[in-house]
Order: sequence, then structure tokens, then C-alpha cells
Amino acid sequence: MRTSIRTAGAVVLAGLLAAACSGSRAASAPEAADLSGKIRLVSYTNCDDMLAGLRGAAEKNVTQWGFGEAVMFMARDAKAMDTMAEGKQAAVPEQAHSTTNVQEAGVDEPDLVKTDGKRVIVVDQGVLRVIDAATRKVTGTLRLVPKEESWFPADLLVSGDRALVLVQSGGIIPFGAMAKVRPGSNGPKYMLVDLSGPPKLLGTLSASGSHIDARQVGSTVRIVVRSQPEIEFPPPKPDASPQDMLAANREAVRTAPIEAWLPRFEVTSEGRSRTGQVGCDQVSHPEEFTGTSMLTVFTVDLAGTLDAVPPISVAADGDTVYGTGDSLYVTSNPRWWFRPMPIDDAPPTPVEEPSASDVAPQVEPSTSPAEEVTVTPEPQVTPEEGGASPAPTPVPEEVRPSATPSGAPEEITPAPTPTDPPEQTEVHRFDITGTGAPRYVSSGVVPGRLLNQYSLSEHAGHLRVATTSNAQVFGGPAEKSSSGVYVLNSDTLAQVGAVTGLGKGERIYSVRFIGDVGYVVTFRQVDPLYTLDLRDPAAPKVTGELKISGYSAYLHPAGDGRLLGIGQEASAQGRVLGTQISLFDVADPANPRLLSRFHQRNSGSEAEWDPHAFLYWPQSGLAMLPLQNYNADWRDGSSALVLKVTDGAITRAGTIRHPGFKGRDDVPTPDPSIRRCVVIGDTVWTVSGLGVKVSDAATLADRGWIPFT
Repeated sequence: MRTSIRTAGAVVLAGLLAAACSGSRAASAPEAADLSGKIRLVSYTNCDDMLAGLRGAAEKNVTQWGFGEAVMFMARDAKAMDTMAEGKQAAVPEQAHSTTNVQEAGVDEPDLVKTDGKRVIVVDQGVLRVIDAATRKVTGTLRLVPKEESWFPADLLVSGDRALVLVQSGGIIPFGAMAKVRPGSNGPKYMLVDLSGPPKLLGTLSASGSHIDARQVGSTVRIVVRSQPEIEFPPPKPDASPQDMLAANREAVRTAPIEAWLPRFEVTSEGRSRTGQVGCDQVSHPEEFTGTSMLTVFTVDLAGTLDAVPPISVAADGDTVYGTGDSLYVTSNPRWWFRPMPIDDAPPTPVEEPSASDVAPQVEPSTSPAEEVTVTPEPQVTPEEGGASPAPTPVPEEVRPSATPSGAPEEITPAPTPTDPPEQTEVHRFDITGTGAPRYVSSGVVPGRLLNQYSLSEHAGHLRVATTSNAQVFGGPAEKSSSGVYVLNSDTLAQVGAVTGLGKGERIYSVRFIGDVGYVVTFRQVDPLYTLDLRDPAAPKVTGELKISGYSAYLHPAGDGRLLGIGQEASAQGRVLGTQISLFDVADPANPRLLSRFHQRNSGSEAEWDPHAFLYWPQSGLAMLPLQNYNADWRDGSSALVLKVTDGAITRAGTIRHPGFKGRDDVPTPDPSIRRCVVIGDTVWTVSGLGVKVSDAATLADRGWIPFT
């Protein structure tokens, strides 16, 4: 459940077809939260203590429908100083090459494609392929999952001649008698592959639950998995009342053994398999927890075996992972998770349909082909002309199955009417220095919700966290929404300073922290780019503000005093009009300026929600990203846009196209969309589900086509 990037991608693509509604700006900033106290994470004394605590918490949070699966549709993830991380290599590459676009230098992130300059390793449709960069031939192929499971998302991490393939299969069936985590093949799989010769599967780690994310430092990988209790809830009897169903489910929780909560895993290697569960002594919990979710951190050394280090768990929810060379942060927001449904004698409150003014209007693309427009910077919009921001995607705040109320038996205490949980983000930090198991350090809390991993940044002993408060999850942003940046001590996660009141009536669309400077973009009808001075952790402050039409969904460093923004152009009414790439001059934090802007009408790019799809190659000043034309048939082929970025302008260098695919609509076919761009020496490699094209980096002329058969 990698909400930071891939899992949210399809939802955000739909969000590109939504636009903002007009509205007035809120006049008040969110109230500052009291962050003087920390969320203390403590270990259980023994299994009996753990079972009593988990049963008690889960009983309060179970509903007549069981445990609901998480509803998380935020878009996430991006990169920091633009230095790319990679694992240890067998030898130093002879030619310059790009690597995965990551957030922190030295911390690699899973992606579809990896290269060391000598070979290109791709995982797609359940198949791993190794391509020799010199001969441009596929030298090895390994099918990792059955064809019927080939649609499961998968990513790669590589160190030397070892690859770890992360297959995000499985999940949770949320309601009724089937409300349980399905183990084994229905959970995520992590496959260790030997690349020293023909690709060979060395072993598999299968975990119960859902994949959240992973980070790699050197050859050590930390994987975060979320699981729910494996409790068999009884099937509802005919004509059973909600109270009867609730009583039966509570009884199931009260009698569930400790094994129902302890995360399970299975390791297979050399024809032998071993099953295991996280030990009670390896589980910690916050002072308050729901008992309905567990976060587990697995440690895998790519130079060793899959199970050399025992996993650790925390009785908490989580959806976002951020890592540095020494720290792993896992954050959660209670409002993203299922909450109990009230059972009482009053009629259920009808769910109010959002009005037209609450729903972002749909994009109305023209029938003309996609058209590029190079835009000359316009005068800065005055602050009075700003509006409020739409959500990247409408997200339901909660799952509320309808129920017919009836009187509860006297012995059954009706579930209390739930109140909104605090709109805050919990942050848990683990020390990951060395290659052993992570060590819990501390936890803290900030108001509001994160956008993605780029909302977090550790620098000079402090963690900076950017969030939006009071933004409605369904139906667009609330008029009282605004955003802030909170600075926490990285050791204690206690608040040191904060700056709030950014983008009133709007929500965050992108964040980037670079050293002592922060950049925050909010949006509803215009794009305010805020620059923040973070040199004094106790007194962070806004130093500059620039407003242009549209918004930037991802921000990328582009040299000294330059910043690239990738997002969407928008009309005066907030309707998105197509992919927009902007070049900002941020040399003077008090006076950010728009230098140049490139607009491709009727288009979108995966780079807007998954920064791994964006490549900036400073050696030549080329920027590359996949481009989807909203008016084109996906079977006709795909393209990647190549731009030339200079100190003061963005211009179109050309387009790289892949062939289409002619197949039946009712038969699964490879995705012909270009997903990634890679530079190796004087060539550009573009990767789609159909194959890899090699192009001349200077002229973009075709040099070769490597089909995936």
C-alpha cells in the first residue's frame, strides 16, 4: 500500500480531470496545537499484557462490519538535492548514467527500473529483465509471479549483483465474515534475485498485510508493512440487528488469541520454507492505539539472506515512509482510517450529497490534438486575487455502511457516537544506523495531514513537517483550511518552532525542503509558491510569495538558485488545462520569480504524482517526463517530452515516441505508456511495457528498439 507514489497514482490521474471551485479565502489560521507532550512508545512486558491491551483497544473500535480497510487516496512522493542514490556496485561504471530520482542522497527508493551504467534492470508484468547496455540485448529474463498475478505492482532495489523485487500483492477484505488479512500469496512478496549470471531466484519473504514502502541504505533495505488482526468474524444471521452483529464481533475480539495480532511472515529459500511471527518482545505501542493495525519493519541485507534480522512491530497505523541515512520515519493520520459507526436508537443521519459548489468540476478537454504552448511569464498576481485549493482527488472521509437501527439488548452497550479524531499526524522515528534491527527513538505529533513523503525533511538535527489543517476530505477544501510548517527536534520530536497560516482556504499541492530553505505550493485557483527561511528552527518564517496560474505538483532543484515545478496550468476558474513545467528563480528567497514556463495542452504526466517518472540531467540541462495526451487512444503509442533547461528558460528539445499496441479490448495487454527515462552515456533509454527505446541524447534520433516478448 505504497500511498506515497504508485498506489495513489491512478486516483491522482483521475484528479487531473478535476478542477477547483471558486470561493473566498478564510480569514483565520488554524489553532496551534499543544505539542509540548510527546506520544510515548513503550514495549509490552509480556504476551499476556500485550493480548489484554490489544483486545481491549480492538473491542472499542470493532464495528458490526469488522475492521475496515484503510481509505487512503492521497498522492505522494518526490526527491531532495537531486543527488541520486544507488546500492554498492560490482564495479565502477565506465560511463555516466542517471539513477532513480530520490528524495535524500544515499537513500535509494524502489522503482520500476534500475541501472548501473552497464546494464538496465526492469520489472514489468511480473517479469524481471536484464538488458546489456553495450549490446542493447536482453541477457536474462525471470518470471517472478504467475501470469494471472502479473498486474500486481512491483518495484526494484539493487545492490551489486543482488536485486530485491517488491511485489505489492494481496490486501484486506474489509467487511463481514471475510474481514481478515489473507496470508501467504495474498500479502506482499519480497524476492531476492541473483544477477551475477542468468537471473536466479534465491528466496522469497512473504508478509501478511499490505506493503507501505521501503528504503535502502548501502545494501540494507528496510520494508514497512501494515497488517490487521486475523480474526474470523461470524457471518451475520438472517435478520440480525446491527447490535447483534456488533455483539458477536466484540465477542470474537474478546476471545481472539495473541497470534491474531502478531504479524506473520514466511521465508522460502533453497527449497525450504519457514514461517514465523513477530515476538511479543519485539512489539511496542503508543499510549493510545486502536488495536486494529500493526506496523512491521523488516530488515533485509541484499548481500546476505532474507531473514538474518528479526522484524519489529508497532501497534499503530501508518501510511507514509520517509528515510535518511540514519533515520526511518513512519507517519499516520487517524482520519484516514475507518472509524466506528454509531449504533443507537436514533434514525441514521442521512449522508448529505455534495453540492455542485463542493465538487471539483470535470475538465473539458478540447477535441483538438495536444498542443504545446511556451508561455512568457506574466505579471505576478496580487494576493487579493487568490482563491482556495481543491484536493488532488476527492477522498471520502470515512466508510459508513448503511444500517437499520434497532434497540440494543440491555447487556450490550451501544457503541458511543464517535467524534472526529484529532486532525493530526503522528510521527514515529527509528534509528537505522548499522545493519541490525531498527531501534525506536521517539514519537511526536503535528496538526493536520501530510501530502506525501516530501512533506518531511530532516536537517541539522531537526525534522520539518508541512501539513494542511481543516481541509475537507470529501467535496473539496474547507474555507477554513490553511497550511503550516512545524519544526521538531529530531531526537525528541518535541516542537521547536512553527509557521502557520499558509494558503488560507487552500491545501498543499507540493513541498520541497533544500537545506535551510523550504518551498510550499498551495492551490485552488492560483498557485502561491511560498519560500520559507528555516535557518532558525525556533522562528521559521515566510520570506517570499509568488502567484501564478495553475499549480506545481512536484518541485525539483535545477541548479544554484533555480527550481523546477511540474504540474498543471489552470484557467481563471481553476480548471486544469494541461501539463505545465515552470522554471523559478529562487536565488533571492524574498523575491521568487517565474523565469519561464512550458505548457502542453490536453495532457498529463505520471511525474505529477510519481516523481520517479521525472529525470533532470544537469550535465546537459535536459529534463524528461512521460506525457499522456488526453485526446489520443492509448493503443496508438506513447511519448516522453524532452525539455532543455537553461539558467533562464525552458524550451522543447523534442519528443521520444514508442510504438502502439493493437490488441483486443477484452484481452489483457502490456501497458504501452512510457514510464521512465534513463540516461546512459550519450544515450537516452525510455521504458514502457512494450520495450525499451534507445535514443541519441543530443538529437533524440532512434538508435535501437528492444522489444519485450
